[in-house]
Amino acid sequence: MIHPTAIIHPKANVAPSCDIGPYCVIGEHVTLGEQCQLHSHIVVDGHTVLGRENEIFPFAAIGLKTQDLKWRGGTTHLRIGDKNVFREGVTVHSGTKDGEATVLGSHNLLLAQAHVAHDCLLGNHIIMSSFAGLAGHVVVEDHAILSGYAAVHQFCRIGKLSILGGCTKVVQDVPPFMIADGNPGVTRALNKIGLERNGVSTEAQAALKQAYKIYFREELGGTDALAKIEKEVPALPEVQHLVQFIRASERGICK
Repeated sequence: MIHPTAIIHPKANVAPSCDIGPYCVIGEHVTLGEQCQLHSHIVVDGHTVLGRENEIFPFAAIGLKTQDLKWRGGTTHLRIGDKNVFREGVTVHSGTKDGEATVLGSHNLLLAQAHVAHDCLLGNHIIMSSFAGLAGHVVVEDHAILSGYAAVHQFCRIGKLSILGGCTKVVQDVPPFMIADGNPGVTRALNKIGLERNGVSTEAQAALKQAYKIYFREELGGTDALAKIEKEVPALPEVQHLVQFIRASERGICK
């Protein structure tokens, strides 16, 4: 299952069930879990750990040194879960400071030329469309979708079950369950289709719609809007997550 042209460091930890295609390069400190498939012309380097059944397509570069100019040496990491797909030309970099890590969960799909920079934290079931890019220290929660050419500024957060429109420029946090679009990105509406597809109850959808109207459509300050949501909207888990996400924002919410 290893092509004779592949170059694998003798100290790399590659599970016997992995399929390593032509001209792949695997570094010394790399761990590949069971049934990972590397098609061809792929570089996996650095202190990088991949779980089971990850699939990587040609010309992807996984785990290489951060591009951050604050790099001063040390051991940095990239940790990737199970059953992720990295399409052609995807780049994912390790952390910047000694001991820091970039982390991706499981079941994520990164389409051609998507970029995940240093120290990002990605959850599960995320889709990054072609040429979508995350700057350093970005957090992306579960089931978020980033459309093509979406660009996310450093330290921003993308909430769960949110969706970014194509070419969206994100400079503040995108709240969960919402659609954001524009340059700069603005919260446009509740992500109703995404909520339906992921089995969110009609009761929770109605509550989130009410919370959306209070926070984004009424002329209230952020603190007052959150207080009104907590007073008037059913305290369902989805609503509580939305409120907690907004309250924890350091860059502000894109409105």
